[in-house]
Amino acid sequence: MSEKRRGLTALAVAVSLGTAAPGRGADPSPSVRPGTVVRWPGPGIEWCELGARRFEPLDGACYFPVDLLRKAGPLELARGRSGRKETAAVRVGKFDYPIQKLTLPRHMVELSPEDLERVDRENREMARLWTREGPRRFSLPLGRPLDPLPAGGRFGHRRVINGSPRSPHGGADYSVDAGTPVLAAADGTAAMVADQFFGGHAVFVDHGDGLLTMYMHLLRVDVREGASVRRGERVGAVGSTGRATGPHLHFGARWHGARVDPALLLGKPEAIPAIE
Repeated sequence: MSEKRRGLTALAVAVSLGTAAPGRGADPSPSVRPGTVVRWPGPGIEWCELGARRFEPLDGACYFPVDLLRKAGPLELARGRSGRKETAAVRVGKFDYPIQKLTLPRHMVELSPEDLERVDRENREMARLWTREGPRRFSLPLGRPLDPLPAGGRFGHRRVINGSPRSPHGGADYSVDAGTPVLAAADGTAAMVADQFFGGHAVFVDHGDGLLTMYMHLLRVDVREGASVRRGERVGAVGSTGRATGPHLHFGARWHGARVDPALLLGKPEAIPAIE
């Protein structure tokens, strides 16, 4: 079996032709952070594959999203070129995001049975969106959801609310004045418009190719569910609805079902960790 050596930023990764695993002499798999995206460029790519999902390359590269909550361990990436399958192995590292401590009113943390039922229902409604696929309607980088886009983020921060550990932060937060226009990051369809317990007034936009962006805590929504939206079109206004301590935009991204840092998709594709 022939092998090619390629790099992931400054690290090496073995690429195999066919379905067999690399031999003992192969370099150890490089480590990638949960919540990131791995880019694997090359000429003549026909398809990309991650787990049970197969999708088309984008601008001459495969993009593999790594879920924020994916457990540490090996992850196999695959692509097709010239009728042959190529695989590369990376290793998902340990969850190493900072801890964010918050203090919130008890009624926003200690949920009543009615609120728990509501949250469960809303989670099921969102889960149906993560399996959507369709023709791609976006390019990278995505458009900024705020103009100008202030400093912000805290993606992945492990939250401790009123002293109790909670789920890590699955999006990026941007604090701006209430009423600031919120803009669609790319062309797409408003797959869901909702008023949620945690997210408040929220818009979920399906951009095709398994990519969805979400805009939460809105003061108001300016698009109807099912409507087509254009990149840069106003979908709402910044607010503090839902579980929020002040006006800000929660901007999130799911790609092929994986929670990823949206800041990676707002920057130049060349800055995304790449197998080269």
